[in-house]
Amino acid sequence: MIKIIKHPVRDSWESLFRPAQIEKSGLEEKVRHILNRVRSEGDSALLDYSEKYDGVRPESLIVSYEEIREAEKFVPDDLKRAISMAKENIEIFHRAQITDEPVIETTPGVKCWRKSIPVEKAGIYIPGGTAPLFSTVLMLALPATIAGCREIVMCTPPDKNGRVNPLILYAASITGVTRIYMTGGAQAVAAMAFGTESVPGVDKIFGPGNQYVTKAKEMIQMYGIPVDMPAGPSELLVIADKTAVPEFVAADLLSQAEHGPDSQVFLMSDDEEMINRVLYEIEKQIHTLPRMSTALEALENSALILFDSMIDCIEFSNLYAPEHLIIATTEPSSVAAGVINAGSVFLGNYSCESAGDYATGTNHTLPTNGYARNYSGVSVESFMKKITFQEVTQEGIKNIGPAVELMADAEMLAGHRNAVAVRLKSLRNE
Repeated sequence: MIKIIKHPVRDSWESLFRPAQIEKSGLEEKVRHILNRVRSEGDSALLDYSEKYDGVRPESLIVSYEEIREAEKFVPDDLKRAISMAKENIEIFHRAQITDEPVIETTPGVKCWRKSIPVEKAGIYIPGGTAPLFSTVLMLALPATIAGCREIVMCTPPDKNGRVNPLILYAASITGVTRIYMTGGAQAVAAMAFGTESVPGVDKIFGPGNQYVTKAKEMIQMYGIPVDMPAGPSELLVIADKTAVPEFVAADLLSQAEHGPDSQVFLMSDDEEMINRVLYEIEKQIHTLPRMSTALEALENSALILFDSMIDCIEFSNLYAPEHLIIATTEPSSVAAGVINAGSVFLGNYSCESAGDYATGTNHTLPTNGYARNYSGVSVESFMKKITFQEVTQEGIKNIGPAVELMADAEMLAGHRNAVAVRLKSLRNE
């Protein structure tokens, strides 16, 4: 069960973070073998790996239009309405991220600007496993569609019957996914990176996954294929004072603990009674969870921590850089002003992390394992690249040309100097 820690000295804080993941023997070598085999054998390797890891050898890797259309029949109408609401909120929030940048005149006669261009082919990976993460389809495909990606290629593993979960297919059908393939794991990442007879190569790969998927995403970058971000197991940190609702806090902690045995959750508080009441609620609520055994494993590496002040709570949080941060205090906005490292922040007693996972409109694909110190979550910009433009007139080259000549001379790059010199000479002759 989760432990209580009181007034830890600052030097010990980092020891409370996620324990170092012990890499399974030969993980990198296994993933390298998968990448190389998919690169050289294509579809044949994908089918072999599906048979080995998914327990089924699909007749085709391609999910047909008929299968996608058929999936809609298995989605209840009330769930369709819920998904529609979430979709609308995600679209509203992400469309607002599209902005036009102004043209800037840096010097008379010299204009500079940037233009946002979508990635042409985006690849999104949706894990299989025990939970059909159709919400992740919304979180990845909708920003890609809003960005204007020409193709959105989705890979997801088949079940034992050689089918893709109907919820995943339905979500793909309403979000702009253009092609769907039944392949999972590191081999799916390899297929989107290198391309096979069936699966097209893409320009950038997005999506969560297990340690094999994560390692594959890390390694394919060496081949020039970018990915969204480093990501690992789920995290949640709650900062609560005496005004928080213990029942709510416990429910939030358990909502992330049930993700997987390697998830980690923390409660930070300056009120000892709050910590004791949250512990009571955890012990009460955990028995209602179908995934109780998973949550219990996650709680083994988690903690309820009593600090001297809210300042200490914020400092610990910034050092940890959580994927999700809930601030349940009297004045959450005031506390949030001190946040500098977090993937996504939830303010107040009613801002549960689950709401952000599905329907507030923000994106739930977020950096974990401390990467919130230097990475953002997925956004429309994640699916775009920025191209800079500049236009230099005759007046402009006269204004900046002499400075460019001097700097080129200092770097002993005569050709650079000459490109300016011939233009200035031409203007003098005129």
